[in-house]
Parts: sequence; C-alpha cells; structure tokens
Amino acid sequence: MLFPGSPAVNALLATLYISGPPNFLLALCPTNIDPASLSVMVAFAVGGILGDTIFHLLPEIFLGEDDPERARFVLLEPNRNLLLGVAILVGFLTFVAMDKGLRIATGGAGHDHGHGHSHEHRSDISSAADTTAVDKPDAKGVRSRATGGAKGSDAKADALAVVPAKEISPSVKLSGYLNLIADFTHNITDGLAMSASFYASPTLGATTAVAVFFHEIPHEVGDFALLVQSGFSKRKAMGAQFITAIGAFLGTLIGILVKELSGDTSADAVAMGMRDGLWGTSLSWGDMLLPFTAGTFLYVGTVAVIPELLETGPNKMAELRKTLTQFAAMAVGAGIMLYISWHD
Repeated sequence: MLFPGSPAVNALLATLYISGPPNFLLALCPTNIDPASLSVMVAFAVGGILGDTIFHLLPEIFLGEDDPERARFVLLEPNRNLLLGVAILVGFLTFVAMDKGLRIATGGAGHDHGHGHSHEHRSDISSAADTTAVDKPDAKGVRSRATGGAKGSDAKADALAVVPAKEISPSVKLSGYLNLIADFTHNITDGLAMSASFYASPTLGATTAVAVFFHEIPHEVGDFALLVQSGFSKRKAMGAQFITAIGAFLGTLIGILVKELSGDTSADAVAMGMRDGLWGTSLSWGDMLLPFTAGTFLYVGTVAVIPELLETGPNKMAELRKTLTQFAAMAVGAGIMLYISWHD
C-alpha cells in the first residue's frame, strides 16, 4: 500500500511521491525541450486537475465523505455553503494576485507563475539556441584566422564580438529567480492540498495525489526550461528545483498542524452541541483548506494553463492534429479521475 498510515503520515508520503520522481526525471531532460511534447503533457495535466476538482474536491466539499457502510445525513446550512464558496473564491483570487504581482515585477514580460509558462519564454529559448548556432561558425572563423597568421588585435576584436551573444538580459535572469519564488509558493499549496485531501478521506487524498503528480511533471519540465534559459546550468537548475520542493513539505506540515488543532467539527458533533464553528456554522479553519485548494486548482486548470494550449501556429493541419492530440490527452486525464470517482 502506498498510503498505509494515518492522514498525517499519508499526506507526508504523498508529498514525497509528488516531489521526488518529477525532479529526478529532470536528469533525463535535454536542455532544449520540445514544446510540442510538453504541450501534450500539459493538456493531460489540465484534464487531471479539472477532473479531480470537479469529480472529487467539489462533491467532497459540499456533501462530505460517502461511507456505504453507514447511514449519514447532510446538515442543511446555507451559511456553511456560502463560507465554503468564499474559501474557493479566496483560493482562486490568491493565485490571480500572485500571477499579477509577478507580471508587474517582470515588467509585463509575459511570465506565468508556477504551473504554466508562456510561449514567449520558449521562443526565447529557441532564439537563444539559434543565436548560438549562428555564432559558432564565427568562433571557428576566429580560430582559423588566428592560426592563419591574422593580427592578434583583429582576432581579439572578433572574439569579443561573439561574447555579448552569450549574455543573458537582466529581465530574463529576474524572471528565472521570480519563478523559483512562485514555484516555492505553488508547492506550498500542493502540500496544503495533500493534507486537506487525506484528512477528508483516503480516496480523495489518493486521487488528489495522482492529479498533482501528473501535473507536476510538465510543471517541473517547464520550470527547468525557464531556469536554463535564465542562465542556470543543468546541475544548478536541478538543484534549485529540489530546493523549491521543500515548499511542498512545508505546506503539508502547515495543513497537518491546522487540521490537528482544529479538532472535530463534523456535522454529528455540531448537531450534538459539542462545539460551534466559524460564524455559527459547523466549519473550522481546517475545513477551509480543501475549498481553498479547489480554488487554486480551478485557476491552475483554466487561467494559468489553458492560454498556453490555445496558442497556434501558421500550419493549419499541424495545429489541427496537435489540438486533437491535446483534447485526447485532456480527456484521458479527466477520464482517469472520473473512473476512480465512479468506482469509489
């Protein structure tokens, strides 16, 4: 069993599963990532994220865990549902604010935090590669002229002319460092999602872990490509990604702490008068973690990533094939979540 322990132990194990393997896969990634293959992985991740949110998180938030071995009732609390909706909106707007803040910090350079990266960055990567490819013959020319008896001053001047092409603009460097901050923050929300899901139910925790895992792969690859473009070596980029993974464990520990301190706020407990929750409802602060996570997932699966899938090129037939492939990948991701929920 992948999750044999208590909700706290299972949440920590899930965080380890979603943080470790995607980072180790970076060792197999080339520094020039193929955007076409990355877009298919992104589409699959979108399907998984939206499927997990719609088929698992939202029903769990408003209806609670289904237990076929016990009769249960749903306490009708209009204010409770309103507070849950507010928590979803707060999660969504939190990521809106984070994204907007990073765009302002980078001067509107089109940087997308955390989950998605705009095609402007990928075009920068390819253009940087093209520039390097053009400069290489010049460098060879410098060497041949030097060996052919060319003047030393001319050779030095030619060599210096090649160096600026390898320099990286400060805005691109800043974008890479800001992305690390955003990635760390995003990983905190992933950790919160793990703890909130496993405390809700083991099945919900497992499905959320699967959705986040498949989302992390293209996310980590995209971050890796951006860091390389920002001037990081492959080794340093991998090291930076491992450091940001600490954020996931921090988020998980915060979620566990909130859940453990919030105590029992189930409908049964409130109905028996055992305790009152937030604003006279059966909710505690710990209960707000799951809807907050759902709000962040809705932003990730729509605003942060969908624009990347909407990008098209001039070749209509190639774009049509790519679109069909993306829809198929998205359907597979959502279908997996639906299958798990249906047979739960």
